[in-house]
Amino acid sequence: MTRDGPGAWDSSYHAPVLADEILELFRGASSILDCTLGGGGHSAALLASGASVTAIDRDPQSITAARARLAEPAAAGRFRVILGNFAEADRLLQDSHQRFDGILADLGVSSHQIDDPERGFSFREGAPLDMRMDPTAAIDAATLLNSAADEEIATILREHADEPRARRIAREIVRRRLNRAFATSDDLVGAIRSVLGPRSGPSDFARIFQGFRIAVNDEIESLTRALPVLRDLLTPGGTLAIISYHSGEDRLVKNAFREWSKDCICPPRQPTCTCRGKALGAVVNRKPIGPSPEETERNPRARSARLRAWRSAA
Repeated sequence: MTRDGPGAWDSSYHAPVLADEILELFRGASSILDCTLGGGGHSAALLASGASVTAIDRDPQSITAARARLAEPAAAGRFRVILGNFAEADRLLQDSHQRFDGILADLGVSSHQIDDPERGFSFREGAPLDMRMDPTAAIDAATLLNSAADEEIATILREHADEPRARRIAREIVRRRLNRAFATSDDLVGAIRSVLGPRSGPSDFARIFQGFRIAVNDEIESLTRALPVLRDLLTPGGTLAIISYHSGEDRLVKNAFREWSKDCICPPRQPTCTCRGKALGAVVNRKPIGPSPEETERNPRARSARLRAWRSAA
């Protein structure tokens, strides 16, 4: 499985983002938890480095593809995969005492999920409004758009899509669904264009579709629950690395890492320290690491990736 060169860990299913940077952060690690298996690219690279990998994903298609790709290390007992949400990693692990030298969560969507029109992650013409990472989940994007109150839709647009005209778009969605239920990407694109105007284009659609995807999959809530769980699954001196693609996700990660790195988290005017009294670890990189120009040229979907890492106290 040893490979070299740009794109060495890409597959037809997905191109892993910032793979070289992850390998460097986890150099010397013997046990890795890959919280978002996807196409198995990061796991393949980490296995090739000599580590054993436990992987989690909530998409059965991703698990099937990765198991086929990584059958050899799986047969050797160096790779295993679990179906589920990484926010429940501690519950999903068979051994409640298991700890990891490195933990990775890549919060993006795989290329396969975007490119498969039936999965409904894309705004390409005629795609169903699905967007579920777990295809068995009860709520898809169409259900959300057809049933949520206008204020809930506006909140999603403001908080997950950074949309200044969130309320107007929400009202337009509610108005349109009274005449015909939202079913395909064309329905949502039409509502967006009616508010943002004819000059709106792919960047607007991508941002707003991403916002609804985040809501459908409870991604911000899952990340909020996951962060302390993953921190507590690290060995002393272990590294937690998070790749995010959305300002809200990145802010959550940055603030959590910053708080864990403080000696004291008591209120500023409290005369006596009553908290833990020492930092739980330290931030590895003060500023997020982004993809190189070469990687962005090879894989344009990597352009918004931001990598932050934190290391637990030894």
